[in-house]
Amino acid sequence: MNIRSLSSNWLLHKTVMDVSRLGQGNSTNLSGLTSSSFEQLLEQVILQTELNQKSTNNLDISSILLSNLNSFGSPTLTGNLEQHAAISSGENLNRNLKGVLQNTGHLFEEAGRKYDIDPALLAAISIHETGNGTSNAARFKYNVTGMMGKNGLKTYSSIEESIFDMARNLRQNYLDKGKLTIAQIGAKYAPIGAANDPTQLNNHWVTGVQHYFKTLTTGNKFA
Repeated sequence: MNIRSLSSNWLLHKTVMDVSRLGQGNSTNLSGLTSSSFEQLLEQVILQTELNQKSTNNLDISSILLSNLNSFGSPTLTGNLEQHAAISSGENLNRNLKGVLQNTGHLFEEAGRKYDIDPALLAAISIHETGNGTSNAARFKYNVTGMMGKNGLKTYSSIEESIFDMARNLRQNYLDKGKLTIAQIGAKYAPIGAANDPTQLNNHWVTGVQHYFKTLTTGNKFA
């Protein structure tokens, strides 16, 4: 699973609603695309958008996206695209968040927007790290991300602080350093054989986070 689905695609997801509004009355139509062709189109649009933004220093990403969508000849932006953008919305995440994570979807969404990370990735890590909001660290330390400090698990003043600290850490120390898959992130975030993992729970970190991320992004509920 490439980080483009965790980071760059979120750049697209969070601006699709703006693009939809910009596209009212426009001739762009994506409703007939299959899932596979839609993903391919998004990949091309994202790459072109990144190149155009860098070359023009233009921060109006929504306008660039709309222009690029038109340039690929797609025959009115419809509800299908809006639904795709809503996959990682706080409201959708809330359907799966339990324990102390209940109703915190908006925090994952806000942190994802600030650090340009798909909120579903942030939520997936928190769900895995806390047994979906039931761990002692989550309940008594407000640590919902497994973040470690010099003296062990960090203690936070709020769940919001914990989520934003994780997002900052992922952006600065993982994504910006080229760790582009959940497996690559996990190798550093939860290394197998770590001294602070005597029960070897880190062995299951990658598969666990991948499972929760897939569940969150396909809109299914946990068993």
